[in-house]
Amino acid sequence: MPFSEKKTVQMAAYLLRRRGGTMSYMKLIKLLYLIDRESLSRRGTTVSGDVFFSMKNGPVLSGVLDLINDDPEPSSLSYWASKISNPTSSREVNLISPPEMDSISEAEFEIANMIFEKFGHMSRWQIRDYTHTLPEWHSIDHGRVRIMEADILRALGKDAATAEEDALENKSINWVHAVAGVR
Repeated sequence: MPFSEKKTVQMAAYLLRRRGGTMSYMKLIKLLYLIDRESLSRRGTTVSGDVFFSMKNGPVLSGVLDLINDDPEPSSLSYWASKISNPTSSREVNLISPPEMDSISEAEFEIANMIFEKFGHMSRWQIRDYTHTLPEWHSIDHGRVRIMEADILRALGKDAATAEEDALENKSINWVHAVAGVR
Protein backbone atom coordinates (compact mmCIF):
# COMPACT_ATOMS: atom_id res chain seq x y z
CA MET A 1 0.00 0.00 0.00
CA PRO A 2 1.52 3.33 -0.96
CA PHE A 3 2.21 5.80 1.83
CA SER A 4 0.73 9.19 0.97
CA GLU A 5 2.92 11.86 2.54
CA LYS A 6 0.65 14.57 1.16
CA LYS A 7 -2.56 13.21 2.73
CA THR A 8 -0.75 12.43 5.96
CA VAL A 9 0.71 15.94 6.19
CA GLN A 10 -2.69 17.46 5.49
CA MET A 11 -4.32 15.31 8.19
CA ALA A 12 -1.53 16.06 10.68
CA ALA A 13 -1.83 19.78 9.92
CA TYR A 14 -5.59 19.60 10.44
CA LEU A 15 -5.09 18.00 13.85
CA LEU A 16 -2.38 20.51 14.77
CA ARG A 17 -4.67 23.39 13.79
CA ARG A 18 -7.44 21.99 15.97
CA ARG A 19 -4.93 21.86 18.84
CA GLY A 20 -3.69 25.44 18.37
CA GLY A 21 -0.70 24.62 16.15
CA THR A 22 1.38 22.60 18.63
CA MET A 23 1.18 19.02 19.87
CA SER A 24 3.31 16.26 21.29
CA TYR A 25 4.49 14.15 18.38
CA MET A 26 3.58 10.99 20.33
CA LYS A 27 0.00 12.23 20.62
CA LEU A 28 -0.07 13.23 16.95
CA ILE A 29 1.10 9.76 15.86
CA LYS A 30 -1.52 8.12 18.09
CA LEU A 31 -4.31 10.34 16.70
CA LEU A 32 -3.22 9.56 13.14
CA TYR A 33 -3.18 5.84 13.99
CA LEU A 34 -6.68 6.02 15.47
CA ILE A 35 -7.92 7.88 12.38
CA ASP A 36 -6.44 5.20 10.10
CA ARG A 37 -7.92 2.47 12.31
CA GLU A 38 -11.40 4.03 12.20
CA SER A 39 -11.11 4.64 8.46
CA LEU A 40 -10.20 0.99 7.95
CA SER A 41 -13.26 0.00 9.98
CA ARG A 42 -15.70 2.34 8.20
CA ARG A 43 -14.29 2.61 4.69
CA GLY A 44 -12.10 -0.46 4.27
CA THR A 45 -9.01 1.66 3.68
CA THR A 46 -6.70 3.92 5.66
CA VAL A 47 -6.11 7.63 5.14
CA SER A 48 -2.32 7.55 5.22
CA GLY A 49 -1.49 4.31 3.46
CA ASP A 50 1.22 3.91 6.10
CA VAL A 51 2.58 0.72 7.67
CA PHE A 52 1.75 0.09 11.35
CA PHE A 53 4.00 -1.24 14.08
CA SER A 54 3.71 -1.98 17.78
CA MET A 55 6.42 -0.20 19.72
CA LYS A 56 7.02 0.35 23.42
CA ASN A 57 4.74 3.42 23.56
CA GLY A 58 1.95 1.88 21.48
CA PRO A 59 1.10 1.62 17.80
CA VAL A 60 2.90 3.91 15.35
CA LEU A 61 2.70 4.84 11.70
CA SER A 62 6.15 3.93 10.41
CA GLY A 63 6.38 6.54 7.65
CA VAL A 64 5.21 9.31 9.99
CA LEU A 65 7.76 8.32 12.62
CA ASP A 66 10.45 8.41 9.93
CA LEU A 67 9.36 11.90 8.85
CA ILE A 68 9.39 13.16 12.45
CA ASN A 69 12.81 11.66 13.15
CA ASP A 70 14.29 12.86 9.86
CA ASP A 71 16.58 15.89 10.01
CA PRO A 72 16.52 16.98 6.37
CA GLU A 73 19.11 19.12 4.72
CA PRO A 74 17.70 22.63 4.12
CA SER A 75 18.00 22.18 0.36
CA SER A 76 16.00 18.94 0.34
CA LEU A 77 13.06 19.57 2.63
CA SER A 78 10.32 16.97 2.46
CA TYR A 79 6.71 18.08 2.19
CA TRP A 80 6.35 17.18 5.88
CA ALA A 81 9.36 19.29 6.90
CA SER A 82 8.07 22.27 4.92
CA LYS A 83 4.78 22.20 6.87
CA ILE A 84 5.57 20.66 10.28
CA SER A 85 8.57 21.43 12.49
CA ASN A 86 11.15 19.05 13.85
CA PRO A 87 10.36 18.08 17.43
CA THR A 88 11.28 20.63 20.09
CA SER A 89 13.17 19.72 23.25
CA SER A 90 9.76 19.05 24.84
CA ARG A 91 8.99 16.58 22.00
CA GLU A 92 6.35 18.75 20.40
CA VAL A 93 5.87 19.55 16.74
CA ASN A 94 4.49 22.82 15.40
CA LEU A 95 2.55 23.72 12.31
CA ILE A 96 4.90 25.87 10.21
CA SER A 97 2.76 26.52 7.17
CA PRO A 98 -0.78 25.19 6.72
CA PRO A 99 -1.08 23.11 3.55
CA GLU A 100 -4.04 23.17 1.21
CA MET A 101 -6.55 20.54 2.27
CA ASP A 102 -7.20 19.24 -1.23
CA SER A 103 -6.45 15.55 -0.64
CA ILE A 104 -8.69 14.83 2.35
CA SER A 105 -12.25 13.72 1.64
CA GLU A 106 -15.34 14.75 3.61
CA ALA A 107 -15.56 11.20 5.00
CA GLU A 108 -11.94 11.43 6.20
CA PHE A 109 -12.58 14.82 7.83
CA GLU A 110 -15.63 13.33 9.55
CA ILE A 111 -13.50 10.51 10.96
CA ALA A 112 -10.77 12.97 12.03
CA ASN A 113 -13.31 15.13 13.83
CA MET A 114 -14.81 12.13 15.61
CA ILE A 115 -11.38 10.90 16.74
CA PHE A 116 -10.28 14.39 17.82
CA GLU A 117 -13.50 14.91 19.82
CA LYS A 118 -13.02 11.58 21.56
CA PHE A 119 -9.25 11.68 22.17
CA GLY A 120 -7.99 15.23 21.51
CA HIS A 121 -8.36 16.27 25.16
CA MET A 122 -6.06 13.47 26.36
CA SER A 123 -2.41 14.01 27.24
CA ARG A 124 0.26 12.13 25.31
CA TRP A 125 0.48 9.63 28.17
CA GLN A 126 -3.28 9.11 28.43
CA ILE A 127 -3.63 8.42 24.72
CA ARG A 128 -0.57 6.16 24.82
CA ASP A 129 -2.17 4.21 27.67
CA TYR A 130 -5.42 3.98 25.73
CA THR A 131 -3.66 2.57 22.65
CA HIS A 132 -2.07 -0.06 24.90
CA THR A 133 -5.60 -1.47 25.38
CA LEU A 134 -6.14 -2.05 21.66
CA PRO A 135 -6.11 -5.80 20.90
CA GLU A 136 -3.84 -5.48 17.86
CA TRP A 137 -1.04 -3.81 19.87
CA HIS A 138 1.71 -6.10 21.23
CA SER A 139 3.60 -5.13 24.37
CA ILE A 140 7.32 -5.00 23.68
CA ASP A 141 10.31 -3.45 25.43
CA HIS A 142 12.57 -2.86 22.40
CA GLY A 143 12.22 -2.77 18.65
CA ARG A 144 8.96 -3.14 16.83
CA VAL A 145 6.42 -5.74 15.71
CA ARG A 146 4.33 -5.29 12.55
CA ILE A 147 0.59 -4.73 12.90
CA MET A 148 -1.16 -6.03 9.82
CA GLU A 149 -4.46 -4.58 8.58
CA ALA A 150 -6.02 -8.01 9.11
CA ASP A 151 -4.95 -7.81 12.81
CA ILE A 152 -6.82 -4.51 13.13
CA LEU A 153 -9.90 -5.85 11.33
CA ARG A 154 -9.96 -8.91 13.63
CA ALA A 155 -9.62 -6.60 16.64
CA LEU A 156 -12.60 -4.66 15.30
CA GLY A 157 -14.70 -7.84 15.34
CA LYS A 158 -14.32 -9.39 11.90
CA ASP A 159 -13.76 -13.12 11.77
CA ALA A 160 -10.29 -14.24 10.66
CA ALA A 161 -11.28 -15.25 7.12
CA THR A 162 -13.21 -12.02 6.44
CA ALA A 163 -10.42 -9.91 7.95
CA GLU A 164 -7.82 -11.55 5.70
CA GLU A 165 -10.08 -11.22 2.65
CA ASP A 166 -10.81 -7.53 3.36
CA ALA A 167 -7.13 -6.75 3.98
CA LEU A 168 -6.17 -8.46 0.70
CA GLU A 169 -8.90 -6.58 -1.19
CA ASN A 170 -7.70 -3.27 0.33
CA LYS A 171 -4.15 -4.09 -0.71
CA SER A 172 -5.32 -4.78 -4.28
CA ILE A 173 -7.32 -1.54 -4.45
CA ASN A 174 -4.38 0.45 -3.14
CA TRP A 175 -2.05 -1.18 -5.66
CA VAL A 176 -4.39 -0.16 -8.49
CA HIS A 177 -4.56 3.38 -7.07
CA ALA A 178 -0.76 3.52 -6.89
CA VAL A 179 -0.38 2.37 -10.49
CA ALA A 180 -3.05 4.84 -11.65
CA GLY A 181 -1.54 7.67 -9.59
CA VAL A 182 -4.63 8.03 -7.41
CA ARG A 183 -4.41 8.55 -3.64
